[in-house]
Amino acid sequence: MAINVPGYSASNRVPGVFASVDASQANTGQFNQLTLLIGQMTASGSAAAGEPVISAGVGDAHASYGPGSQLAIAVERYRALDTTGTVYCLPLADAAGATAATGSIALTGTATTNGTIPLYLDGNFVGVTVSLGDAAATVATNMAAAINAFTTPGGNPLPVTAVAASGTVTLTARNKGTIGNQGTILLSYRGVAAGEGQPGSTNVAGITAVLTAYTGGAGDPTLATALANLPAVAYDFIWLPYTDANSLAAIASFLGQSGGRWNWAQGLFGVAFTAHGGTFAERTTWSTANNDQFLTAMGAYGSASPDWHWGVDYCAAAAVSIRANPTIPVGGLTGGVTLNVLAPPISSRDSFEEQNTLLYDGLSTYVVGNAGTVYVSRAITTYQQNAAGDPDDSYLSLNVPYQLMAYIRAVRTLIQSRFNRVILVADGSKIPAGSAMVTSQTILTSVIALYRTQAASGLVQNPDIFAANAQGENGGNGLVKLLLPVMLGNQLINVAMDVQFTQP
Repeated sequence: MAINVPGYSASNRVPGVFASVDASQANTGQFNQLTLLIGQMTASGSAAAGEPVISAGVGDAHASYGPGSQLAIAVERYRALDTTGTVYCLPLADAAGATAATGSIALTGTATTNGTIPLYLDGNFVGVTVSLGDAAATVATNMAAAINAFTTPGGNPLPVTAVAASGTVTLTARNKGTIGNQGTILLSYRGVAAGEGQPGSTNVAGITAVLTAYTGGAGDPTLATALANLPAVAYDFIWLPYTDANSLAAIASFLGQSGGRWNWAQGLFGVAFTAHGGTFAERTTWSTANNDQFLTAMGAYGSASPDWHWGVDYCAAAAVSIRANPTIPVGGLTGGVTLNVLAPPISSRDSFEEQNTLLYDGLSTYVVGNAGTVYVSRAITTYQQNAAGDPDDSYLSLNVPYQLMAYIRAVRTLIQSRFNRVILVADGSKIPAGSAMVTSQTILTSVIALYRTQAASGLVQNPDIFAANAQGENGGNGLVKLLLPVMLGNQLINVAMDVQFTQP
């Protein structure tokens, strides 16, 4: 068997020195990990509902999905934390027959001083100027105007519109469906320390307010059809704004190992990020009802930021960390990646015991720094038990599926690059150097060498043990089977110290 020169014709008689460039040994397998944001658009958006499109930035999101729409705001929030990742969007129209959530602010009294009402809508500060002698109806009119004129740093209006009548400001969500019910309406959220007065007060003498939380939002888009329209493109980070049973079932089927993107025949992978807030009991009730190794969720109680803000921030911050290194923990000993949400009041934050329970019940946890900054404490998946119903921590860390993605893709790239269009011969065959023949052991040797390289970066560990236990066999009919006992690198989660001391 002669040396194989790719592409060189054995029938060539023209003299010369010819070179065929072969890149099969040079491919480093760098992979662009994409993000997919799923969310609702408004009727003013120009995008086609249900069809994925690459995001061209915050300004483009206004035109494509409608200013103040859930998806336009999601793009802005995502880009505030992940400025370089490639982002695709899957815009959804409001469901037919859906209703919009509404809330209200009922004002009474007459201002006995000048001042500013510190109003917070979905965590956004809206300052409402009040002059001495202003009656409630005047304050309400000015408040509605301030709400409608407000824009975020990225140019989005609020996700609600405001109308004033008889001293009451009525707020209506721009998008219909249950997401609007997550909206928050708060007064003086930062409290006395920030010069806003007592939380819940208007901070303007003579003016009082009664807040009515958002209700009435019903009817969400059906995810299954939209997900089915996605092309065979790998989206590694998927933000999912919905946490109802139907939406979770749709994303589980879309990503699952049975017939979804983690199935051997697809190999596209991906993890969905979401958030589910509420009291400690409400969160654990929700999380224990879910058990998906390809779903991760964050939860909080009492934050001025709605759940879907927590979800999109969590997705963006995790994407930046994992793209840099899939083995480095998203959380940390004193706090991991940063979220741009507003921290819950101290009285509403989870205790040590509550955090530990949440981490057994499938919810990622957060911690708040001294300056009020919110960090991911520990990032886990919702996977808690195996098919037999036994506790199973194999997919506990959020890093695990991403480490598996990185390993599988690297091995796949290696094999496809180095062993494309080769002749498979029986194990033990003598193979001349440079020929196009390989055995299962030839391939296994390359995979073991790759493992040693990956171990040097921390993605995997114990290369000698791997080399001793990895196996390859010729399955006949051109099939090579590999047994790869991968040992993933671990994350440093905690340090326990026994501090022994003696008296001098």
